[in-house]
Amino acid sequence: MDLFAKLNQAKTPLGQYAKIAYGYFMFPKLEGDIANRMKFRGKECIVWSLNNYLGLANHPEVRKADADAAEQYGLAAPMGARMMSGNTTFHEQLEDELSSFMGKENTLLMNYGYQGMFSVIDSLVNRNDVIVYDSESHACIVDGARLHPGKRFVFQHNDMESLKKQLERATAIVEKTGGGVLVITEGVFGMAGDQGKVKEIIEMKKQFEFRLLLDDAHGFGTMGKTGAGTGEAQSVMNEIDLYFGTFAKSMALIGAFISGKEDVIEYLRYNLRSQIFAKSLPLPIVIGALKRIELIRKHPEFIQRLWDVVRRLQTGLRGKGFNLGNTESPVTPVFLSGGTTESGNLVIDLRENYNIFCSVVLYPVVPKDVIMLRLIPSAAHTDEDVDYTVDVFAKVKSKLVSGEYASKALEVA
Repeated sequence: MDLFAKLNQAKTPLGQYAKIAYGYFMFPKLEGDIANRMKFRGKECIVWSLNNYLGLANHPEVRKADADAAEQYGLAAPMGARMMSGNTTFHEQLEDELSSFMGKENTLLMNYGYQGMFSVIDSLVNRNDVIVYDSESHACIVDGARLHPGKRFVFQHNDMESLKKQLERATAIVEKTGGGVLVITEGVFGMAGDQGKVKEIIEMKKQFEFRLLLDDAHGFGTMGKTGAGTGEAQSVMNEIDLYFGTFAKSMALIGAFISGKEDVIEYLRYNLRSQIFAKSLPLPIVIGALKRIELIRKHPEFIQRLWDVVRRLQTGLRGKGFNLGNTESPVTPVFLSGGTTESGNLVIDLRENYNIFCSVVLYPVVPKDVIMLRLIPSAAHTDEDVDYTVDVFAKVKSKLVSGEYASKALEVA
């Protein structure tokens, strides 16, 4: 069979809906400055789908730093991979600033979070080692584990008994191979918003020998007193062997980093293939990241405001009887019962009649007949945004329960 011919016969779960969903449910276009309110299909909506946690995307100092750096250096500089010709004092300064902020010995910058995480995993382990990771880990962790030529085991989400069983299996293997064990989890799980049981996992080191890699994409900048992440929030930052964060969430930028012991980071610096063979981060991004770190450290009120919004939103929704699962972070999932037709009509109603834009998550991310509306609060949202949204959600829930959304044919005007 022709390679391309079979692609049309085996579309992915998302791809099979491409013709009816493109531009509305998938690949929608939000227009205007990144803010609490943007335009969707020409109408202003309250937007709850952006990871602009601290509201930095359009902070005047951030915009000026980005613009000034772009004017001075352009997007080309520096040219080449960092190891060959793409290193600068600014790159080194950002790594030093991040090390200081995270309380770690050393830090390595990376171009992307997704690419960076699976490359880190690939660099750390060989066929003699065993990976043990949480069942609800992000796709970048799953893909990194798939690259692993050795054994990999999954423990049930945040289940310490399950982790213990998998560590027993892993330990038995490495005792024969002479390898090591890498445990991977997340600080904040980006879909459901619950925290990884980082403290409990670290307690397992009393029984088992392993190293912990923490992906804290949603925790960096949002969790802990200073925003240093979930490790800070759980008072275990010093015990986290490798801390991975991204710029794509709280920093409203692009790029990633990993922090840890001096010797481990130096090893990654010379072995991380996704960086060795990739162009260095452009200077406007690096300089923009430096400005963002400066603002986070100088203005704790950004994090305070974020959490004011989070508490108002989550308290309001729970007060209306909504199930928010086990969220312990700004990520706010709203779980409802219904199928594909109901979810589609509910989202259309929210966007077209109530001017609220949020993401909808369906099977296989959540069980069949479950609808998850995922809200991402930010410091940029107002109290009015929150109160209006809570009231509207109560209205659409009533329509859903009454069967109104099931009785309509799914149609986008």
